[in-house]
Parts: sequence; C-alpha cells; structure tokens
Amino acid sequence: MLDRNGLTESEFLRRYSPGDYERPSVAADTVIFTVTDADADSYRKLPEKELRVLLIRRGGHPFLGQWALPGGFVRPDETTEQAAARELREETGVEDVYLEQLYTFSDVGRDPRTWVMSCSYMALVDSGQLQLQAGDDADAAAWFKVSYRLLRERKELIDGGFIKALQYELRLSSGEIELAAVVERTVTAKPASTATSYSIVSNDGLAFDHAKIIAYAIERLRGKVNYTDIALHLMPKLFTLTELQQVYEVILDKELLKAAFRRKVADLVTETDHYTENAGHRPSRLYRRNMEDYR
Repeated sequence: MLDRNGLTESEFLRRYSPGDYERPSVAADTVIFTVTDADADSYRKLPEKELRVLLIRRGGHPFLGQWALPGGFVRPDETTEQAAARELREETGVEDVYLEQLYTFSDVGRDPRTWVMSCSYMALVDSGQLQLQAGDDADAAAWFKVSYRLLRERKELIDGGFIKALQYELRLSSGEIELAAVVERTVTAKPASTATSYSIVSNDGLAFDHAKIIAYAIERLRGKVNYTDIALHLMPKLFTLTELQQVYEVILDKELLKAAFRRKVADLVTETDHYTENAGHRPSRLYRRNMEDYR
C-alpha cells in the first residue's frame, strides 16, 4: 500500500528522521515499601510495625544532597518495567517481588535538566530479604518511616459538579533526618467526567516531584489493601494473624477490630502446623498466603 505521498512503508521508514520531533528522556522511579518492627518496650510485648520507604541521597546535581526515590533513565534495550526491576535489584539486592506500575508523571519542568517523564512503580518487599546498598550516583540509601495524614479539606460547587481539594502532610524520618511535604489532591467532578490531579504545596528535603509520587503510591496501597491480598506481599513466608493485622493497620493508619479483620482475611491465608517460638508469650499459630484458592 502507498501513503498520500506515494511511499511504501519501507520507503517511508528509510526517510523517517526521529530528530524532526522533540523527544523526552524517560526515567523509571520506584516507591519501594517495606514493613519493619519498631523497638518493643519489653520482651513480652509484640513490637509495633512501621511502614517504610527507601530513599537515596543524591550525590550529584540537580538536588545535590536531597533525598529521592531510587530510579534512573530507561536504557534503549529495556522496557520501563525492566528498568524499574533493575533499579530495585541494584538498590535492595532483591528481585522477583511485587512490582506494579503507578502512573506516568510528565509535568512540564519536573526535572530542571531537560524534558523528563517518569514512569513510576510501586514495589513491596519483605524486610527480611533486604541487602541495602546505594548506587553509583548516590551518597547513601536509607529506609524512612512514613506518615501520611489528612490536614484539611475544602469543597467548591461548580456548574453541574464540584471541586474537592484535600491536603495531606507527608512526613519521612530516618534517625535524625526529617523530611516533610504537603501534597494536595484535587478531584474535579463534572457531569460527564472526573479528573484527579496532584500538586506539591510545600516541600523540605525531597528531590524533584518525588513527594507527589510517594503520596500517589501510599493512596494506591491503601486503596488496594481493602479489596486485594496486596498486603501479603509485605509478609514473610510464615506469620501470625496478629502480625498481619498490624501490617494492615500501619498501612491504613487506623486500628481494626480483631474479629472483623479475621473474617476479612479468612480466604487469603491458610493455617500451618507451625507455631511461634521464643516469643515471650503464648505460642501463636503461623499462617501462610493462600496461593491456591484466592481470587
């Protein structure tokens, strides 16, 4: 077949010049979550759980010395998912873990170097597998405790719909390092469409627009934990139901009723013949993820 210029496809491709169009650089940035035990007050008390995210302190410009998500530019011979998996392996020493694409962030000016689009991912890692290490372009790598809470909400009526703006405070801490940002999520609802956008109101210590990406990932994780088995990807091979409930609670940032929670996860787990040992309290039955029956 010939096109309007009388060219076959092979002729068209021979003449095609990619330089005729502006081309962005593409990065793959990954929000890597894990859940760890906080220090217990006593031997007999179960340790509290903490949701943590991996951040890298940048060793070069731009944003020298600030903290960023692990990531890098996609290479010509790989997909964005392969790039995210590579960065995950290089930064944590683990592979074959839960990895999910979040969103493509493409705001103008999000990177001061050039036009850079970020295809972001979320990874969930069992903390017992980790071998933390910083890449060549980083000064350090550290796990930061995550806090993400609603600050204020406002709603405005528009013709046939509404605009709702919710501001969240994101706080990240690791030892004496404290990072903070305020992220606003705006929902614009009209009769025929609904659009959601994110913006950074304030930022202290996080590079690029990574506060926005982290906020997006937290909301995705909180949303999916209510109707999927996604939280089980943060668990070791064997765990107690109390430990699993703690993970749900630290993700959702609220306490759950024990009986209701156990009914909720009944189809997601399978009991084993193993029990906890040397835990300082009555042995508890251990469970594993139900791989056969869960849908």
